[in-house]
Parts: sequence; C-alpha cells; structure tokens
Amino acid sequence: MRQQELKRDLKNRHVQLIAIGGTIGTGLFLGAGKSIELAGPSIIFSYLLIGIALFFVMRALGELLLSNTGYTSFTDFAAEYIGPWAGYVTGWTYWFCWIMTAMADIIAVGVYMQYWFDIPQWIPAFACLVILVGLNLLSVKLFGELEFWFAIIKVITILALIAVGIVLLVIGFKTNTGTVSLSNIWSHGGMFPNGVQGFLLSFQLVVFSFVGMELVGVSAAETANPRKNIPSAINKIPVRILLFYVGAIIVILAINPWTYLNGDSSPFVGVFTLIGIPVAAGIINFVVMTSAASACNSGLFSTSRILHTLSKDGSAPKKVGRLNKRAVPSNALFLSAIVVSIGALLSKIIPEQAFTIVTTISAICFIWVWSIILIAHIQYKRTRPELAEKSTFKAPLAPYINYAVLALFAFVLIIMLFAEATRLALLLTPIWFITLLFLYNRKQKKIRILDSKI
Repeated sequence: MRQQELKRDLKNRHVQLIAIGGTIGTGLFLGAGKSIELAGPSIIFSYLLIGIALFFVMRALGELLLSNTGYTSFTDFAAEYIGPWAGYVTGWTYWFCWIMTAMADIIAVGVYMQYWFDIPQWIPAFACLVILVGLNLLSVKLFGELEFWFAIIKVITILALIAVGIVLLVIGFKTNTGTVSLSNIWSHGGMFPNGVQGFLLSFQLVVFSFVGMELVGVSAAETANPRKNIPSAINKIPVRILLFYVGAIIVILAINPWTYLNGDSSPFVGVFTLIGIPVAAGIINFVVMTSAASACNSGLFSTSRILHTLSKDGSAPKKVGRLNKRAVPSNALFLSAIVVSIGALLSKIIPEQAFTIVTTISAICFIWVWSIILIAHIQYKRTRPELAEKSTFKAPLAPYINYAVLALFAFVLIIMLFAEATRLALLLTPIWFITLLFLYNRKQKKIRILDSKI
C-alpha cells in the first residue's frame, strides 16, 4: 500500500531557509522599488513596524504548533479553537494566498528576463513554472536541499550589497548622482518626503514583502524533531529577515538617493549599474530572477501541502491529496501549477497592472491568515489555560500584543481601501470569502442530510 503520510525529512536549516527563501523574493527585490517610490526613506520604518508585528504572529504560531505536535498546519488549530468553518476558510485562503504570491513571482521572472532579452513577459514566466513543477515532484528532502541553496544565494547577494555599500560609504565613492553618504537618506526631502500619506500607502507592498514567514507552520508536518527545530526557526527567521530588509534598504538609499530610483525596476540592479559595474548588475539581475523563481518554488510547495491537509480533512477531494511514491502530493501540485499559470496569462494580457493586482490580493489574504493565527492563539490562552501554562515556548506579551497587531492589520486594510491602486482588489476580495462560506455551508448541509438517512 502506498504510504499516505508526509515524511519528516526537513532539518532545522531546511525549515529556516525554506521560510527565508519564501519570504525574501519579489517583494524585496522588485517591490522595494515601488515602495520606496511611495514612501521615500520612511520605508525603513514601514519595514520595521510590519516586521516586528509579524514576529509576534510567528511566536503565537510557534506556541500553537508545539501545543500539539499532531497539528500538520495552522488550519488544524484554527478549526479547533475558532471553529471548523475557520479551518476550512483559512486552508483554502492560504492556498489562494500562495497562488497569488506565486503568480507575482512568475510575473517578476518575466520582468527580470527583459533585462537581457526583448521577449514577451509570459514566455519565460511559463517556462519557469514548468521547471519548478518538475523540481517539486522530487522528494521533500531534495526539495528542502535545493531551496536551502537557492535561499543561500539570496542571502549572500543581500550581504554582498550591504558589504559593498559599507565600503563605498567609507571611501566616499562618487556616482553621477553624488557622493555615497548616509546623509542621502534624509537630505532629499527628509525622512517623510511624501508625507504620512506616502508612508501609509507603502504598507501594502511591505506586507507582501514579508509573506512566507509562516511557512514554518506549513512545513511542520515534514519537520524532524519539531520541538527543537520549530522554536529555533521562529526565533531566528524574523530577526534575520528584518536585518536583511532594513540593512539592504539603508544601503540602497545611501548609494542612490530615493528620488533617482525607478519604481518599475529592481533597485538592487540599479545600484550596481549606478556605481559603474554593469557586469555585477547583470549578475544581480540573474540572482533576483532566481530569487523570484525560488519564492515561487516555495509557493508551489506550500499550496500542494495545504491542499493535502484540506484533502485529509475532507475539505478537498481525496484524489487531490494523494501522495506519489516519493511521498509528494503530486495531484495537488499539478492543480496549483495550473492555477498559477494564470499569472503568466496576466503577464500577456495586462503586463503593466498584473504585479500590483496579484500582490494586493495576496497581501489581503495573508492578513486574514495571520489574523486567524492571532485569534486562535487568544482562544487557546482563554480556553486551555492549563495547556498554555505548561507551554515551553510561550508567546511574549500575549494576549495584549495579539489585539495590538490585529488593530494594525485592520488599519492596513483601511489604508488599502483609500488607496486608488489597491481599492478595487480590496473590494473584490470579499467575494472569495463569501464563496468559501457558501461552499462550507453547502458541504455541512450535505453531511447533515447523509447523517439523517443513516
């Protein structure tokens, strides 16, 4: 009989780098240009604020996961502490989250490829998707190893940028925009050149930049020694990502004043072009392209695993969750890939708007998932005080910080409502949740009818 359980083959380094690889991608390498254009130097504070908020989300997630190592994903504790409907809606929403994110990453691959070749965005986007599906059909251990090295490349790139920036700062390097200096950060209109409004409008893209940290929760079922590895990953990942993000942004703004940055291209590539190293700029473009592909790879991993969980729970057809001989949910993977391919289609139909549309929808849906984690943690503390007391990985400042972060998320959604670029996506997203609740109620009605006949 074919084994129908996921294998616990992921080590601590795999878990950390899968989450880092899933997070550091398009949102930073491409989206940073757009967010800097909106907020100017105040983008530093945006990253700090959202990053700190998500650290508390991660700690809540960690405590919940370790309260019952039988949990395979956050859909399990959402169903237990909020209700079966929450598990159903959150599971499908998380799948949709990563579908949207993977679409953004695929679109970005097409954008980066245009640095070298004048070809339609959708062609390299589709080709990349086919390759990634092939990689995901391998064993989870091999996938973890590949993603580990993909993420290492990203980390080295960011560290190299920071190191180059420090050297240029020390020697006072001159570019055609002026001298490299920390004063470039605040001397072009101050820290808030576009006012508080610009600062607030950047939140959507900054939120999108951090999606993926919760992959620790998705990979929990395939993590060896979860009681040791999950706390280690959760404590390290947010800090590292925050340092990478803030450090990279500070260096970029010190080298190239924000007024000279192009929101439609990668500021990382632009920096090396500016300092007169076109070869390095080409290398960086290749790295950020592989970075987008890596983030999409993490997206395909997470969507296939969440569909597997939904299938086990009866929220998705059993066929979807079946594992192949390598213990990979291949049917779920193919289904996710087919839907992600719409991203390549969007690159063909609306190449200019595609990225903003999918990143906005993704950010909104991720806010839902993160909020569910916080609400489930509040319920866990309230209804299971004896379990919370025995916890060896207590979330700090809970439950008060949970309410504060939930208020911040609500505020971000209000900002999206008033921003012209994100308003339509925000108003359309509730259709997704209404549809899910309708399908859930219909499913429950069928179950009740069957039970009454027995």
